[in-house]
Amino acid sequence: MYEPYPTPEISHEHKKYRYSSLWQYAKQDLKVLFFFVLVASLVGFGLGYFWICLSIACVCFLGVQLRSLYLINYWISHHPYDVPPNINGIWGALLFNIYRAQRQERIVQAEMVGLIDRAQASLVALSEAVVLTDEFHQIEWWNPAAERLLGIKEVDRGRSLLGILRQPSFIEYFHHMDEHPDGLKLQSTLDEDQYIQVKLTGFGVESRLLLAYDITRVHNLEQMRKDFVDNISHELRTPLTVLSGYLETFRDQDDFNPRWNRAFDQMQSQTRRMNALVNDLLLLSRLENDKKIAKNQIVDMPSLMNQLFDDAQAYNTEYGHMLHLELDSHSDLIGSDMELASAFGNLITNAIKYTPQGGGIITIGWHEDQTHGYFTVQDNGIGIDPKHLPRLTERFYRVDTARSRQTGGTGLGLAIVKHVLMQHGAYLEIDSKANQGSCFKAIFPKERLYQSESL
Repeated sequence: MYEPYPTPEISHEHKKYRYSSLWQYAKQDLKVLFFFVLVASLVGFGLGYFWICLSIACVCFLGVQLRSLYLINYWISHHPYDVPPNINGIWGALLFNIYRAQRQERIVQAEMVGLIDRAQASLVALSEAVVLTDEFHQIEWWNPAAERLLGIKEVDRGRSLLGILRQPSFIEYFHHMDEHPDGLKLQSTLDEDQYIQVKLTGFGVESRLLLAYDITRVHNLEQMRKDFVDNISHELRTPLTVLSGYLETFRDQDDFNPRWNRAFDQMQSQTRRMNALVNDLLLLSRLENDKKIAKNQIVDMPSLMNQLFDDAQAYNTEYGHMLHLELDSHSDLIGSDMELASAFGNLITNAIKYTPQGGGIITIGWHEDQTHGYFTVQDNGIGIDPKHLPRLTERFYRVDTARSRQTGGTGLGLAIVKHVLMQHGAYLEIDSKANQGSCFKAIFPKERLYQSESL
């Protein structure tokens, strides 16, 4: 049990008691010395050899002290865990303090061993795999779950962890843990139908703690969801195209009854909205399935920015906002031009749609500093309450459902932006306040910037 640090009064009393006890032990030695001196003095005066007898008395006292020292040394060397010999005087006090400290140390050791045993027992009982490596990345300890999930055996003790999990993605994750804060999903080497999530934590100098758990069920459910979205999106595309074609055909008839204008307008509007939703779902599906495709095109950013600005002006016709273009960087981007154009276009159209018509100011920019490149879209529109920002990039999440339907939003735009940026090693930063406007900033690492040799 933890004892609080002693107060000055308690500490002072403890010292006083300790010194008092030490003085009691010292008085025993003084009594023995006095006895030897007294006897030697009487004998010396009687025989006429006072100094010789006094010297013999001092030698005898020294012998008693040396004997006590010998007994202490013998006890420490041969029987440290037995009850110490009964010795008086200063040496007895020393022996008692050593024995007491030793006993306290054994109690603490027993408590620590018990704590370690309980911790180890709890780790053994876990269904998640736990693997401990040393500073040389060699396996020191693992629990039974690691044998089931990772295939670690007794012969692997002392082997490098990278020799067990040899997948290139894990090796890259092992050396760059900070770039994967959520860990890594791996296909099991023991069963190709099994998937595991691994997470590494560093401690000490270079030691690692690996946690792994089975996510096969989650993976299968996610795959079913992707397959469903992909299939249903393709299946919806054909009937929507047919409906859209027939609606346009009916509207173009000479004998079309004007009374049906409102109904046909609504049908065409909803058909366009459904088409946009299907297209966004297909784009998301493609982004998820093309994660491993290299994004290594050199995207001419000044050209892309001017194209985006022209598209924004065309889209802005019915809104009447003031659009500005800022190009403070001459660097290009390494990535996929189509995906980047789609992500940037989503951010721009959102800013235009969610800024009240007339008087809105929207600024589109491409900037860079010493460490990053930034694509920004800033507006003075309706803004977003900060409580919504953490969930803004979730699929189908809407701050205002009624307004989103009114503007024809699918609820997938920012989810697409998030996926595109993630595949380019970038991330989205949102700064917004209700009724004060928003600033969406796509932040790219320096490694994604390309400087033309002509500059």
